[in-house]
Amino acid sequence: MLLCTILAAASLAAPPAAQSAAQSAAKQESAPVKTALPRLSKSGYDLTPLTSDQIASIRKTLTPEEDRICFGAETERPFCGTLLDNKKEGIYVCVAGGLPLFSSSAKFNSGTGWPSFFAPFDPEHIIEKVDASHGMVRTEILDARSGAHLGHVFDDGPAPTGKRYCLNSAALKFIAKGEPLPPGSQPAVAYFAGGCFWGVEDRFAQVPGVIDAESGYAGGSVQDPTYKAVCTGDTGHAEAVRVIFDPKEVSYEQLVRFFFKIHDPTTLNRQGPDIGTQYRSAIYVMNDDQRRVADSVIAALTAEKAFKGRKIVTEIAPYSNYFAAEEYHQDYHKKHGGSCAIPTP
Repeated sequence: MLLCTILAAASLAAPPAAQSAAQSAAKQESAPVKTALPRLSKSGYDLTPLTSDQIASIRKTLTPEEDRICFGAETERPFCGTLLDNKKEGIYVCVAGGLPLFSSSAKFNSGTGWPSFFAPFDPEHIIEKVDASHGMVRTEILDARSGAHLGHVFDDGPAPTGKRYCLNSAALKFIAKGEPLPPGSQPAVAYFAGGCFWGVEDRFAQVPGVIDAESGYAGGSVQDPTYKAVCTGDTGHAEAVRVIFDPKEVSYEQLVRFFFKIHDPTTLNRQGPDIGTQYRSAIYVMNDDQRRVADSVIAALTAEKAFKGRKIVTEIAPYSNYFAAEEYHQDYHKKHGGSCAIPTP
């Protein structure tokens, strides 16, 4: 933070006359328009409803049976679905858009003839709706992003939920563990800690495909910490940046590689003059796929001796306890000028 503060102060000290009216006007014209942020689930997935044009485009890619079930609310015949007896590890995503819906760890044999699960991948990925068709009152389940019909949920499932989510195989696509996730099945959020969050946020905000970069605190044990508390080192948090991005425009791997270009990952609990555990290098991953990518990039950089043989000490840890920093930390360099120096590998 010290280095960033010095550079920002130097920028603020420049006399007003240093900028011409033309330069000021050009800055105003080129100022980025704030994009509306997508609605994210707790597991980091974009739940923004698809537009009618997007759904129409997706429907063109579906088989007639998939389209009838997803958008005509039909039901496939029992014991005929291709995923009924699938016992592989992985996740089940919606065939219309790719939102993860169920994990293999929650699958069980209900004996009903349809793939059954006792819990969703994330409750926010499922919409429940009363279905009074066919002379019965049931609870229909829909994909939260596309609105596609998936099946129904009943209260006769096993522990620990007592629920039986009864799915149509045609509404699902299975992605085996270890297989790369397509863009629609990836989280739309990433968390990086690389020293003073002013500079890290500023750099990520300029990456094409990044929708928003926000300064915050991650990896600690205290709820909703303040900047003052984090600076003591007692909360366990690192100064971190939440990056919301469009996986169709920029991949998670590209973001990870960029992260290693804008900080020094070889200094433990330090970036330049900023010293303390809150300045540690860390990547907080949302799932196994993000961990695999982060580990792979570190292995590649190590093999390339990208940092002149110095060991990368970046912590790779599960996402936990992220809280947005105080408003005065947000968009700091955009508001006050200055920048943080990028280390030379």
